Amino acid sequence: MRYISTRGVPTDQPRTFTDILLAGLAPDGGLYMPVEYPQVDADTLLSWSKIFREEGYAALAFEVMRLYIDDIPEDDLRAMCQRAYSVENFGSREVSPMTQLSDHIWLLHLSNGPTAAFKDMAMQMLGQLFEYVLDKTAKELNILGATSGDTGSSAEYAMLGKGGIRVFMLTPSGRMTPFQQAQMYGIDDPAIINIALDGVFDDCQDVVKAISADADFKQRYSIGAVNSINWARLLAQVVYYVAAWIQASGTPGNKVSFSVPTGNFGDVFAGHVARSMGVPIDQLIVATNENNVLDEFYRTGIYRVRSSEQTFKTSSPSMDISKASNFERFVFDLVGRDQARVRELFVDQLGTRGEFSLADTREFKDARRKFGFLSGSSTHADRIDSIQSVYRHDRVLIDPHTADAWKVARDALRGGAVEQPLVVLETALAVKFSETIEEALGIMPEVPERFASVMDAGRHVVDLPNDPEAVKALIREVVDS
Repeated sequence: MRYISTRGVPTDQPRTFTDILLAGLAPDGGLYMPVEYPQVDADTLLSWSKIFREEGYAALAFEVMRLYIDDIPEDDLRAMCQRAYSVENFGSREVSPMTQLSDHIWLLHLSNGPTAAFKDMAMQMLGQLFEYVLDKTAKELNILGATSGDTGSSAEYAMLGKGGIRVFMLTPSGRMTPFQQAQMYGIDDPAIINIALDGVFDDCQDVVKAISADADFKQRYSIGAVNSINWARLLAQVVYYVAAWIQASGTPGNKVSFSVPTGNFGDVFAGHVARSMGVPIDQLIVATNENNVLDEFYRTGIYRVRSSEQTFKTSSPSMDISKASNFERFVFDLVGRDQARVRELFVDQLGTRGEFSLADTREFKDARRKFGFLSGSSTHADRIDSIQSVYRHDRVLIDPHTADAWKVARDALRGGAVEQPLVVLETALAVKFSETIEEALGIMPEVPERFASVMDAGRHVVDLPNDPEAVKALIREVVDS
């Protein structure tokens, strides 16, 4: 398996998995993609179903990921999957069990990991891969990331104590919940550097991209990425779509649809990868909050990013994003993997005008049939109503992001746009968003024992202006000291 950039030229040399693992963005600013998606047939799907039911999630993860990773010995990769998806990390062999809710909707539980967020599903594997490759090459890695909520804590806990790794994590100042901030800022370790940036998530993401685009700085300071721009993280997320299909169906002829809370487009793009491989997925529903750039695209064919001032602060803060980095990967597939066209759309048009349109193109008109994408959006009032409804009918407490996806899923079912079974992907435990839960239900969510003291930890964070040079200066100070 080899990988290419979404913006490269056909003469570029494809790279191996371990070549791109630590790199994040490609040198041309594009995102790495496999040259092709490996295809799975009915026999393989039945084999995966048997493996998951008899051996558990870790064994399934190995089977899926080895199709994309052929430059790491299989025994080593299998051992990494076992360590990442252990019972100690996730509480059960299933790792991501499902609950059937009312209204013919299933809930895929993705918050059983160390930081109670779906990001753990990929970060635990990413930590294993990083440590393995760095040990083999005797290198160090300075991870530079941005988070709108849960990526930061998931990455930091996954990398904590790993040899040769530091984490510099940018957060939008004042834009995360108190619990999310406490999880990150409470870590007292010299290898974990939290940075509160004066701006929104998109500003943090832009700073990461600007620094990654400085080839000399990136090489000198060994800058790597854990955001979903890193292909390995998306690959790890493909596994839970397969696990969900097995639990909801498991029969190759029966398809399953998914409603996915969507901000940076990584979570739902993993579903696109699974569907492209031949996993029986019918529809992929992109569920947004009031920051509905992606919903607008799937309705109109126009991709129009918003400024920081136009990006709403909502009660589902991890989705307060108006520049979805992984969307470029989907457009790459949508336009037939035409790298020159991707450069034109994302560099020439989006970079200069802040938008581009595919509304009148054949590719966009065929997109729903070919790729199965639908979309919808949700408001704060919708989230409150959804949390109340699920709790009233099923006694299940869902977080605001999951509520966005549940609302859009229910609308799609009632409107006949999608058939059963329909699976909603969970974002995090509700305890991370206690203010919204209290508003909806008049009760505070119970704090799991493992998080009982999280709010009592100290505050370890550096406040910086929205300036790549200021972040570079801090990285130099830490690494060179």
